[in-house]
Amino acid sequence: MHETPRNPRDLTGLDLDDILGTINAEVRQRFGEGRVADYIPSLADVPRDRFGIALALLDGSVHEAGNARERFSIQSISKVYTLTLALEAIGDELWKRVDREPSGDPFNSLIQLEHEKGIPRNPFMNAGALVTADVVLSGFDAPERTLLEFLRKRSGNPEVGTDEVVARSERESGYRNVALANFIRSFGNLHNDVQDVLDFYYLQCSLRMDCVDLARSVQYLANAGRCPVSGERVTSAEGTTRINSVMMTAGTYDAAGDFAFYVGLPAKSGVGGGIVAVVPHVMGLCVWSPGLDEKGNSLLGRYALHRFTRMTGLAVF
Repeated sequence: MHETPRNPRDLTGLDLDDILGTINAEVRQRFGEGRVADYIPSLADVPRDRFGIALALLDGSVHEAGNARERFSIQSISKVYTLTLALEAIGDELWKRVDREPSGDPFNSLIQLEHEKGIPRNPFMNAGALVTADVVLSGFDAPERTLLEFLRKRSGNPEVGTDEVVARSERESGYRNVALANFIRSFGNLHNDVQDVLDFYYLQCSLRMDCVDLARSVQYLANAGRCPVSGERVTSAEGTTRINSVMMTAGTYDAAGDFAFYVGLPAKSGVGGGIVAVVPHVMGLCVWSPGLDEKGNSLLGRYALHRFTRMTGLAVF
């Protein structure tokens, strides 16, 4: 196996199915590690003995192992797609309302908003995602349908949808998100009704997809903004670079530096246990394992991506 960086566009000599099979076997030896996100009641019942991994190459081929076809709640992975839509709606004007710096604080922190006058540190913290949700609400006539159609086209799966049980659980337990939204609104950085913003945010977090869907859905970020599934241009090449950059620096919350150190790919995690990652010009990836580490990232998912980049040499550094 490759232990040193290689040309990221060169897959010569890599048996991807064998690599994924090895990682799957290794991860299953560690089942039981990590804790599920029990602060969202509907996620507390998800078994920890699940692991899936899938990668989607730009030529359309898919490689997978484990529970790669089992759907799960994508949670904050959805912030990648709403960021893309927000940039489509208002372009660089977005950066006047949300910053693009690592936070150093937990994903649901309120602390920095007071000092920084309601401007969230980045679009992947909950506060920043609420602002991008607000932009999407203002920018599209039917924002919920727009988001669903976006993901159905990116994944090639017309059945992508929401889990109402999860959405209801989010609404019933989302006190901190309510506080965040109202606090941001007090600085004038939400333009729509607070409840409408929260409802859209809960909807995006309650989307259910599997590893194959998600690996395909981030291919546009590996393909200079063009979706290989639909053939559509989703964002510009420059927009792709910017989204990938924010994923690298803030996509795994306050563990982004550690994640870049051990994995070396732009990535976005969710407390449902999923992590999507991008190898520019090569593939989209997704791993899923519900047990989380103390930062809210999939513990075994992070390990799997670490092993993948070490076995293939496909890190961006």
